[in-house]
Amino acid sequence: MKIGFDNEKYLKMQSEHIRERINQFDNKLYLEFGGKLFDDYHAARVLPGFAPDSKLRLLKQLSDQAEIVIVISAKDIEKNKIRGDLGITYDTDVLRLMDSYRENGLFVGSVVITQYSGQESASLFKHRLENMGIRVYLHYCIHGYPSNIPLIVSDEGYGKNDYIETSRPLVIITAPGPGSGKMATCLSQLYHEHKRGIHAGYAKFETFPVWNLPLKHPVNLAYEAATADLNDINMIDPFHLEAYGKTTVNYNRDVEIFPVLNTIFEKIYGKSPYKSPTDMGVNMAGNCICDDSVCQEASKQEIIRRYYDSLNSLLKGTCSEEVAQKIELLMNQAGITIADRHVVAAALDRAKESGTPAAALELENGHIITGKTGNLLGSSAALLLNVLKDLAGIEHEVHIISPESIEPIQKLKVDYLKSKNPRLHTDEVLIALSASAASNPDAKLALEQLPKLAGCQAHTSVMLSDVDIRIFKRLGVQVTCEAVLETNNHA
Repeated sequence: MKIGFDNEKYLKMQSEHIRERINQFDNKLYLEFGGKLFDDYHAARVLPGFAPDSKLRLLKQLSDQAEIVIVISAKDIEKNKIRGDLGITYDTDVLRLMDSYRENGLFVGSVVITQYSGQESASLFKHRLENMGIRVYLHYCIHGYPSNIPLIVSDEGYGKNDYIETSRPLVIITAPGPGSGKMATCLSQLYHEHKRGIHAGYAKFETFPVWNLPLKHPVNLAYEAATADLNDINMIDPFHLEAYGKTTVNYNRDVEIFPVLNTIFEKIYGKSPYKSPTDMGVNMAGNCICDDSVCQEASKQEIIRRYYDSLNSLLKGTCSEEVAQKIELLMNQAGITIADRHVVAAALDRAKESGTPAAALELENGHIITGKTGNLLGSSAALLLNVLKDLAGIEHEVHIISPESIEPIQKLKVDYLKSKNPRLHTDEVLIALSASAASNPDAKLALEQLPKLAGCQAHTSVMLSDVDIRIFKRLGVQVTCEAVLETNNHA
């Protein structure tokens, strides 16, 4: 995978910049942490070289100064909101996040339940956390939020919220997902700190959009594609342009809320420390791109992948037609079509030629390998074996898994586990390959090629199963598929 982003430079610059921001205030900064702290694969895909755990490594560099406060909305607890990428509820994810932070030596100070109005499920979650020895604070709904500023910045507004007791200069405010109330939690704390004579600060850490890249740069367009369902729109920050005469990029929600934030800052401090939404940010990612052409190409591929994802979601009934149309417009703005994803044509051509579902994968050197559905293997499983054989220099005709060893697995699936599909999925074929590797040198050599798949592009002519999607993701393969259901003949 070609590198377009200097991750080490980023970690150094970013940690220094956050420390500088802490020092601008009374050694107390509330940092709203947007996006994913763990496994930030979107950033890794559009900025090749960005490590998915970069934010975690950054926090570990600041661990002596930082504590984490996790925010969850009572409304999300009440409706059992699910985190789409993990398939778990937000309250379960709070527990997962706490464990993950602590395993990495980070201090989790407390949990805040926002928008609380007596929801029973939220109260039960609070008691559950407290029984585990975790401090829990409640923040309440404020009538007229965010426009009723006189009420918000008063003892009947923020003043009714619990004051979160913190012990370190840097307080990271994070959450399982968007809409949890991170910003409101930060502002509530500024109000309470000010009443205690402490001039605390607020800053926002969002990787995207990248404020010092052009508005229509593919990296920023890829962010719009990723958030098409949220109606986020990148835009020039008008406040920054007016204050400094410089063009920077932000997104609509931050620009729309800034006048309200500014007034809240003025009510709390007497004057606002910031002149624009861009001023509030601390993101240094744009300064660490070392090969812009690599990041542009990676981002264009991400936009096309998001387009295919939206078509698949549309077929499943989990997204609207408007989302797919919006991403199609973004493709036009980036000057790309599905033809720019070379594996698409390769997979469709192989499917047409064979009359069965097919898949294609592009290696780093540009060589494209295909696989088709057969009696023993699904198209994705066949593709994996073909790719591994090619990388290992093994002739295509050589069996690295004997057909005799596949048949008992099929018997297990159909006769005992009652599966209708006898063909092996990607996870099953990798297990079979691992078993063969114990006695077959070719199988062992093929298995050793798996790390080379990270960053490769792939496409299938039919919709993938959840199992195959999960395996490709774990291997680091960036896969798309046609919004076409597999027929009963090949299911």
